[in-house]
Amino acid sequence: MDSVRLRFPGGRVKAFTMSYDDGVEQDVKLISIMRSHALKGTFNLNSGLFAQEGTVYPAGQVHRRMTLDACRKAYTSYSGCEVAVHGYIHGFWDALPEGARILDIIRDRETLEKAFDCAVRGAAYPYGTYNGQVISALASCGIEYCRTTRSTHAFSIPEDWLEWHPTCHHADPALMELADSFLTDKKQRNPMVFYLWGHAYEFEGADNWQVIESFADKIAGHADVWYATNIQIHDYTEAFRLLKFSASGDRVFNPSCERIWFSDRDNTYMVEPGQEFRL
Repeated sequence: MDSVRLRFPGGRVKAFTMSYDDGVEQDVKLISIMRSHALKGTFNLNSGLFAQEGTVYPAGQVHRRMTLDACRKAYTSYSGCEVAVHGYIHGFWDALPEGARILDIIRDRETLEKAFDCAVRGAAYPYGTYNGQVISALASCGIEYCRTTRSTHAFSIPEDWLEWHPTCHHADPALMELADSFLTDKKQRNPMVFYLWGHAYEFEGADNWQVIESFADKIAGHADVWYATNIQIHDYTEAFRLLKFSASGDRVFNPSCERIWFSDRDNTYMVEPGQEFRL
C-alpha cells in the first residue's frame, strides 16, 4: 500500500456542488437551470424572515424573499436541493451574545426541520462573518458543516467542515477559467471539489442570467464528475474517513452504510457497507 486517496461514487476524482443564500424568488429560476443540467446544491435559508403571504414588493426591488409555502414548493420540487441554516434572522453571529447566537442557530435549524420534514445539518455564515465562538456554537447546535464566503480558487476538501471555503462566487472574473482547469485536470491524485456560491437575486440585479446558464452548460454532464449537495459530499467524505485498514494494509473494513471508493497507486477499489475487503 502506497497511499490511500478518496474517490467519489463510481470511482470519480471530481465533485461539483453549489450553495445559494436567502431564500429569494429568483431561486425558482436557478433550480430550473439546475434541474435541466442535473446539477445539485444547497439553499441556505433564514426561517424567521420568510415573506408574509400576500406580500407585494415595490417595483424594482431585487431582493425578494419567498413565503414559507413558496420555499417548500421550490426546494422540494427537485431532489437535487438541500436546505440549510443561514440564521433565523440573518444576524451577525460573531457580534451576538453567546445565548442569542445559539438561539438564532438552533431556532433556524428547528424551524427548517419542521417546515421541510428532514434533518438539517449544514449552514452558511450570514454576511460571511465568524470566529472561534461561532464555530463552537455551530458544533454545539448539531451543525456539521458551514460555508464561508472566502473564495479559494482551489478544489480541495476542507480540513475543518465548519470552515468550508468555496472555490468562487459566480461573479468571479475567473469563473470560466476555473471551470476549464477543473474539467481538464487529469492528474487523478487528490479528490477535487468545485464549490460555487452566490445569491440568485444577483443574476436579476445584474441582468446576467447568462452567466449561470453558460457555466451550467460547461460544468454539467461530465461522466467523471459527481454532482452532489453539500451534505452529500460531507457525509460521503466522512464515511471514507471511517474506513479501517489492517496493519499489513491488505484488508479494509467499511463500518459505514455507504458504498465507498478509494484508490491506491493506479488501482481503484470499492468496498460495500458493513463489509471487509481484501486488496
